[in-house]
Amino acid sequence: MTQTITHRPTLGDWSTPDELARLQEARLADLLAQAVRSPFYRVRFGTTGIPRDRDDLAALPLTTKQELRDAYPFGLLAVPKAELATYHESSGTAGSPTPSYYTETDWDDLAERFARKWVPITADDTFLVRTPYALMITGHLAHAAARRCGATVVPGDNRSLAMPYSRVVRVLHDLDVSLTWSMPTEILLWAAAARAAGWQPGAEFPALRALYLGGEPLSAARRARIGELWDVPVVQEYGSTETGSLAGECEHGRMHLWADRAIFEVYHPETGEITEAGVGQLVVTPLFREAMPLLRYNLADDVEVTMDDCPCGWALPTVRVLGRAAFGYRVANATITQDRLENLVFTLPAAYGVLFWRAQAEPSLLRVEIEVPDAARTAARVELTELIRTAYDVPCEVTGVSPGTLVPARVLTDVHDVVKPRSLFGHDEDWGRALLYY
Repeated sequence: MTQTITHRPTLGDWSTPDELARLQEARLADLLAQAVRSPFYRVRFGTTGIPRDRDDLAALPLTTKQELRDAYPFGLLAVPKAELATYHESSGTAGSPTPSYYTETDWDDLAERFARKWVPITADDTFLVRTPYALMITGHLAHAAARRCGATVVPGDNRSLAMPYSRVVRVLHDLDVSLTWSMPTEILLWAAAARAAGWQPGAEFPALRALYLGGEPLSAARRARIGELWDVPVVQEYGSTETGSLAGECEHGRMHLWADRAIFEVYHPETGEITEAGVGQLVVTPLFREAMPLLRYNLADDVEVTMDDCPCGWALPTVRVLGRAAFGYRVANATITQDRLENLVFTLPAAYGVLFWRAQAEPSLLRVEIEVPDAARTAARVELTELIRTAYDVPCEVTGVSPGTLVPARVLTDVHDVVKPRSLFGHDEDWGRALLYY
């Protein structure tokens, strides 16, 4: 049996970096002892020696995502299978599963971390969870945290035919949903679907009091536009299926790493250097992980970590998640990144009604399309062209297209016929639908 974890730090248990470091040290020995039970780390320790303290931890090689895939399915298991509560795989692995698994005790830690919101989850809330439930951790994480806080959960998913956008906005409106958890792009789709249903975002959803967002990079301008559309605070979250929540925002809009629950490092792949702060790839060692200890796991997410003080008083490192925003395409003599280009798109006046856009970077030309109503099309195209030329000094072609071009109207309004499979049909029915769920 694994050891019982009787106490995990909570915000306020420390007030200085030294006190935080002592909390980490107090837990590290138990974590390293747990890691020895994992077949993967037993092999690794056979070449490096069993780590005993922070210096030994720092001498270990980084654990990579590919190593997690190579250890599929249970090569990192450090508890008897009977103690597992859930099994997960992360998204975007192109056919190579990245496994993750958790005990009930692990889930206590996961839920506590996710619930660290400056706009808190309460028993009075109705909480729409609009992220995947299948295999990934995202939907289950919010669900568990909300139930822990006593909220009413609406399990919306976003990979299910049973929950099209028309149903999402109906649920938001009719159930007086007060909190939501989704990717940022979802919120823009809700706004368009609400308008298609005859409702105005914000004004006709008075119960809504915060939007919890994560799962994709979010530029400052798009974040501001989302907040304006719905007239509520936007609260960002950062984490992964392999680790759960790693960082959350304080009331001053800064993202803080949960360094009382994990040790964080910054890896610089160009030099191989490891630092406490700076710009590089985030390396994480979760401190309260039973089922699948991870030592110096390189998420390979590009981040900027700083140790600056924050008025919130949490005494935690701050992080800016660059993610895919740090990756760009060359056009002429400039590198085009999604974060910067998205920021320009959402710098356009809100009155133009631009919510959806796409771009293609060619060697000598940047092509951009924006959905925009006829009345604002010329002005939006001219202004965005000038913004791009000023920011990048590259040839660009901005085209305004009619609403419904990039996001078809049926996506926002359709109600899918989700049925149970059947095999017997009448003479005037379509038996080509036999066994189908839709």
